[in-house]
Amino acid sequence: MKATTTLKISISGARGIIGDSLTPQLTAALAQAFGTYVGGGPILVGRDARRSGIMLTEAVIAGLLAVGGQPVDAGICAIPTFLYLTKAQKAAGGIAVTASHNPKPWNGLKFISRDGLYLNPHQTEEYLDIYHQGEFAYVPADRYKSISAIPDANEPHLRAILAHVDAARIRKRRFRVALDCNNGAGAVLAPRLLAEFGCEVVPIYTEPNGEFAHDPEPLPENITEICKAVRESKADIGFVQDADADRLAVVDEHGRPLGEELTLALAARYILHKRKGSVVCNLSTSRVIDDIAASRGVKVFRTKIGEINVVQKLLSARPRAVIGGEGNGGVIYPDVHPCRDSFTAMGILLEALAAAGKPVSALARSLPRYTMIKEKIAGSAESGYRLVESLKKVYEGRGTLDLRDGLKVDFPDHWIHVRPSNTEPVIRVLAEARTPAAARRAIETLKIEISRLQKKL
Repeated sequence: MKATTTLKISISGARGIIGDSLTPQLTAALAQAFGTYVGGGPILVGRDARRSGIMLTEAVIAGLLAVGGQPVDAGICAIPTFLYLTKAQKAAGGIAVTASHNPKPWNGLKFISRDGLYLNPHQTEEYLDIYHQGEFAYVPADRYKSISAIPDANEPHLRAILAHVDAARIRKRRFRVALDCNNGAGAVLAPRLLAEFGCEVVPIYTEPNGEFAHDPEPLPENITEICKAVRESKADIGFVQDADADRLAVVDEHGRPLGEELTLALAARYILHKRKGSVVCNLSTSRVIDDIAASRGVKVFRTKIGEINVVQKLLSARPRAVIGGEGNGGVIYPDVHPCRDSFTAMGILLEALAAAGKPVSALARSLPRYTMIKEKIAGSAESGYRLVESLKKVYEGRGTLDLRDGLKVDFPDHWIHVRPSNTEPVIRVLAEARTPAAARRAIETLKIEISRLQKKL
């Protein structure tokens, strides 16, 4: 079985390049391990819109059948919808075929518990023990289950969102919304949801065929076409989803991307205006969240990177958390389902826009301003951990160190963060400060230290 450095198996699932590290054989083995781990029963199988998804889905189904699982095909299904559905269907678990924001050559698998959540670190360790040991609970052919399908996998999630967002208030505004699904899984539900909100939709790449029109990561440099479409159509707002629709980027009415960090900030401020409670986010999320929480007199809890880490804290936080998420455009609203959900985020932001009676640009301007720079350097997880160990010695005594996920150093006027990626063979390097110049100085200083240390490692 071929394995290269492009294969990543972690708490975020398995990801690799099709035809290189991610093969049908590997996929079937991972599915056999998962079917063994959950002990059979109905197991949902869904996928994003990538062309390789069909091949991997067939391999997943074969692996599940081999160990007595009962595959339930949800078809092309955005990951927040899939997570909601796994719990709603009372399945034993789920396997989603998706590589999220990774480029087109990639695909992967995400493993879901019966609660509709990603496997936590302990569950992941148990599952991977079965996979690495190859101890699969094969069954004879006469015990193979039938394969079933869900005719409309999106309906339960759609109804849940409508039950927790003030759709009537949104409908009164008759917003014009430019929508870029990048021909990903979000294209199945997003136009339908916006129609339910009474919006006039200006569609950009809304065919779920996996033919990505731009890099799947919804960063400002990748979404220039929707910015132009917002301006030309005089839309009130623009929404951009990543390939599996758990992340949402926002474009204001002037066609200017707000940056993913402000998606959670805008949503959190509105929810905290309606209800008091704590907020949960990861270590790399902007300090704007702390400022918003402080203005409402509520607590912020920070976690390691990885959605399940945020979710676990969100579910256990005291005082009770009313919203959480990650600064990559991932909004977690537990009233609908505790997962990053671009569809629910759209509803919250449209409701906030309707309630304010102001344009998106005005809402964004009223937030505290920070500049975050996110870069990455090539490197394996092992080299990343060695680098972090060396950086700890450099920054000890110079700031407040947080070692929960790589190395984060907080200073009064800025912070830096270095950590190996869970999803790509890279080391992520971040810095945030009040001004672009200060953020650039912080990250350049950090990169000089990294370069110096790498020559010694």
